[in-house]
Amino acid sequence: MGAHVVKCGLSPVIIDLMERGIVTALALNGAGAIHDVELALAGATSEDVAAGLRDGSFGMVRETADFLNAAASRVFEAKDAGFGALLGRAVVDNRLPNRQWSLLATGWRLSIPVTVHVAIGADIVHMHPSADGAAIGRASHNDFRLLAAVLSGLSGGVYMNVGSAVLLPEVFLKAFTVAQNLGANVHDFMTVNLDMNVHYRATENVVRRPPLVGGRGITLVGRHEVLIPLIAQAVVEMLAQPVGDSGGSPSGTRL
Repeated sequence: MGAHVVKCGLSPVIIDLMERGIVTALALNGAGAIHDVELALAGATSEDVAAGLRDGSFGMVRETADFLNAAASRVFEAKDAGFGALLGRAVVDNRLPNRQWSLLATGWRLSIPVTVHVAIGADIVHMHPSADGAAIGRASHNDFRLLAAVLSGLSGGVYMNVGSAVLLPEVFLKAFTVAQNLGANVHDFMTVNLDMNVHYRATENVVRRPPLVGGRGITLVGRHEVLIPLIAQAVVEMLAQPVGDSGGSPSGTRL
């Protein structure tokens, strides 16, 4: 998931799917983690970028940077920890006021992998003195390895790229390759790219190339805040139906 999915208020929908066991892993870019932490910390996450560029104040919120960068630095104490787990634990341990809406905290609470994939220099927190490139890189690389392990079990499952045009499609392609190289033999899977526009890398690296190995790729174009809740509800209702029932209303069976 890209950052816009979090910013437009869809975290409760994703958290519901995580709690139901439907979403079994989550990958975020750096901006997605920033928005998640800011929502947990302050209940809001936005600023006027154009205005902030005039005086150099854009991205200079100290609390956000210090929180994320401090979490990344803990990788030197837990050398195999991923950035997502470090952030999720920090949100929980610091009892941030809106932590119940945090994807990172939910992943930590439910033991669901939430990985964070960072491009150094692409996020506002990298502009601060508290940023340590070695810590951020190590924590994010640990998450890349974790994602490769997750993708080794993709057979029979679905991978959705939602709202990331470049970074996460590139990460997915490489992690998928690592999984295959280590003998995963991934097959019978589905990849989906869902975004407001059609982008080259997401189309190639998610929808077209990996399914050639043994899956099916789908492109969905539309607004996140419309399509994601509709898809989530459709999946919940379908899974609630008794086995063999292909239609009608949901049975209410607990998932």
